[in-house]
Amino acid sequence: MARGVGRGTWSSEGSDWPVHIPVAARRRQAEKEAAALRQKGHVVTPVRIDGSTISKTFWGKAWCDNLSSYSDYANRLPRGRTYVRSGAIVHLEIGDGKVEALVRGTRTYTVKLAIKPLARPRWNAIVDQCSAQVTSLVELLSGRLPRGVMEIVTDRKRGIFPSPTEISLSCSCPDWATMCKHVAATLYGVGARLDDVPELLFRLRGVDPAQLVTKSVGRAASDTSRPRSPALAGGALADIFGIEIDEGARPAQKPNASRVPKRAARSIKASTNRT
Repeated sequence: MARGVGRGTWSSEGSDWPVHIPVAARRRQAEKEAAALRQKGHVVTPVRIDGSTISKTFWGKAWCDNLSSYSDYANRLPRGRTYVRSGAIVHLEIGDGKVEALVRGTRTYTVKLAIKPLARPRWNAIVDQCSAQVTSLVELLSGRLPRGVMEIVTDRKRGIFPSPTEISLSCSCPDWATMCKHVAATLYGVGARLDDVPELLFRLRGVDPAQLVTKSVGRAASDTSRPRSPALAGGALADIFGIEIDEGARPAQKPNASRVPKRAARSIKASTNRT
């Protein structure tokens, strides 16, 4: 990771170290800052954590677990967890290959993260390995696909999460360290945000999760070796709906009302009237 510009100046007033701010006070300051920005017409999306658990869903937890693999920053990441739990993130926004945040310390600091797009060969390999089993975008984003699929997507070396070398960091605070606590808090804030909008992870890496689904559907459609599903056969439709299917020019018979639920019967009647 490369440290960005705008680190500020060293002074007892500008540094976070000489002044201890209680968690409750920092939270109040962050809330006050957010309110002031809204009054000025800015769209503000703070990160609020209920309790001590930063993320509760599959994608949020997977992101935070991946952060723990950044061994070079092991001594800095705990401070970030403390900051994000305290409500210090005034604003966090995830875009295409970037994250921007305002984090409250002694002052409010600006954090910017730039994340490289996922390498195309790596993404293609993920699609090839997973697409046969990904038939629903909803299940993918909710983390309810087979374990093998999710292990491929979240693999620390071959999955979609960024490595430390793929992230550039910038914070306006005076801390000389590459991974300051404001940057660390922002990284954990991303995990919290993925709880609500998991598709932002794919946007962050510059890939479209729908490709997993479309390729799976395309494979199924082109596979002529598979037997035709009984649910699509005329006889099966007749059994399900009580409809006589005639493949010739003769119109279909009226549905057998005794075998069709009322709601389905009304739907069939409405469809017949429209034609």
